[in-house]
Amino acid sequence: MVLEFTKMNGAGNDFVLVDNRTQKVKLNREQVVRLCHRQRGIGADGIMLLIPCASGTADWAWEFYNSDGSVAEMCGNGARCFARYIQRLTGVNRDFTFETIAGIISASVQGDRVTVSLTTPHDLRLNEQVSLSIGTQTMHSLNTGVPHTVLFVPDADQAMVQSLGQEIRRHTHFAPKGTNVNFVQRLNEGGIRVRTYERGVEGETLACGTGVTASALIAANLHQFKSPVKVQVLGGDTLEVSFKENNGTFADVKLSGPADFVFEGKIEV
Repeated sequence: MVLEFTKMNGAGNDFVLVDNRTQKVKLNREQVVRLCHRQRGIGADGIMLLIPCASGTADWAWEFYNSDGSVAEMCGNGARCFARYIQRLTGVNRDFTFETIAGIISASVQGDRVTVSLTTPHDLRLNEQVSLSIGTQTMHSLNTGVPHTVLFVPDADQAMVQSLGQEIRRHTHFAPKGTNVNFVQRLNEGGIRVRTYERGVEGETLACGTGVTASALIAANLHQFKSPVKVQVLGGDTLEVSFKENNGTFADVKLSGPADFVFEGKIEV
């Protein structure tokens, strides 16, 4: 099978997108892994397939796979890329929605900058003491479509993202599904800098939208950050998280940032 695809990136978090509205494309785990391989395939952090919304509750839907072939519930940067892909493919000139495993996402596209309204965060857990190889650390968790753990550090550039991220991701405290891990530095200008070890990618990515969102909301809860929170990511971009907070609960959470087309192509699958 020859697969037509579009390569995109959101703040450096890169994806392969496929128009599968006819639902003729069926990818198995091995094919997803090979397509995402950076030497033997296209190279990506994940693959998104545009499909009809079977439930009728949204305009469209996606099938989304991590680079290890696992099914992904949600991805903030991926959602922004997916939205801009839909707009270019269909010509839609209004706000629209698409269905994910995590819930219905609404999107607004303004040029190369996209804003997505995320599902309501849940499972906020603060100040948990977790025993690690470097000693006991204070961690905070929030599910923003997928589970995220936040560890505040004095300097994100010096954080042991790969080694410590891998340890926390598979720690028994977060069993059985594990967690994504965010190393967060508070900045003098009131924003934050975030580096993320992503579950499913099993390594650091240049940005993680749901991780950025979890980090911003936890910073708001613990350190009185006000909406919107500006977040610097490893890829060099600045994302923006806006929200409404009421007694520690969050609503109307939105993630804004770039979504860029890289190239289009065909590949034998």
